Parts: sequence; C-alpha cells; structure tokens
Amino acid sequence: MQFKKIMILTAVAVSGMLISSCSRQVTRVNTEQAIDVSGNWNNTDSRLVAEEMTQTVLGGKWLSTHLEEKQGKRPVVVIGVVKNKSHEHIDAETFVKDVEQAFIKSERVRLVQGGKKREELRAEKADQQDNASVSTMKKFGLENGADYILQGSINSIVDSHKRKKVVYYQVNLELTDIQTNEVVWIGDKKIAKYVKN
Repeated sequence: MQFKKIMILTAVAVSGMLISSCSRQVTRVNTEQAIDVSGNWNNTDSRLVAEEMTQTVLGGKWLSTHLEEKQGKRPVVVIGVVKNKSHEHIDAETFVKDVEQAFIKSERVRLVQGGKKREELRAEKADQQDNASVSTMKKFGLENGADYILQGSINSIVDSHKRKKVVYYQVNLELTDIQTNEVVWIGDKKIAKYVKN
C-alpha cells in the first residue's frame, strides 16, 4: 500500500514537471530589434543588407551618368530574380521587398513591377478591355519600360566543428542596362555569424 502511494505521488510530480517544462511563452518584440535565436539568416539580416546595398547602388556612378544623359530624368528599375543559393531555406522575396521599399523611399529611381505581378497587371488590363467603361479602361502599350534590372543571389558557406560553427553569408547584386546588357554596378554584402551550442 505504501509503495502504491509513493508511485502515485511520483507519477503526479513527474506529470507536473513535464507539463510545466512544455509550457510556451510568447513575447512580442520590436521588429527592428536584432534577435538571433538559431544563427540562421533572419529578418534583421534581410533588412540591414537591403538598406546598405540600396544605399551603395544609389551612390554608384551609373546614377549620375544616367541623370546627365537623360537630362535629369530618374531611371526606371525593375527587380529581377534574386536566387537563394545558400544552405538554408531563405525566402528571397522578403529581401526583394526590403530592396524595393528602400528604392521607393530614396525617391532617386522609379520602380516598375516585374515577373508574376506584371503578368497580373496585364491580365487586369485585358479584363478591363471587355468589362470596364471606355472612360476608365486602362490601355495596353503605355507601361513604363525599365532602363535597368537588378538581379542577384544569396550564398552561404558553413564551417563547423563539434558544437561550434561559423555561417558566412554573401549577397551579390548586379544592375544591368537593359538596352545594352552592360553591367553598370556590382555590389556585395557579407555577414558572418559565430554560433556555439
């Protein structure tokens, strides 16, 4: 009987410990705050790299050359594909959106849609040809053509031994003149993270 009571009390105590150790706590944080939990690429990396690289590309000689040649008319840029070639799953679209936002905030270039979003816009125009009034219908052939396309990749190298690792990221971007295929700017940003478990 005594043994049975001890077993029941032990089971209750172990259950209590398991339940308390499995509880999850969630705390809201500022999205600008840098928090590295895993050591992987995160929103802070995306935002900071996008801001720095956008400042670098906008400070390049290509922009002043364009403004001189086009009598001050701002260049039109489309963001092309930024490939994730890293060892991690990185949603490159988040990085692309950060770059687009930085371009628009700068007001030094004009940004046009590309890829699937451009296709969606064209489908909407096609639908309007049949379903919108003539006075509000948007016409084909009036899009702003891009002068330049920005493309790139996110790469990584991992060096690890036992419970330590260094993760090295490199983001490469290239800006190309669409008319001539001339690469007018190349930039990269490197990040290294030391992770110890």
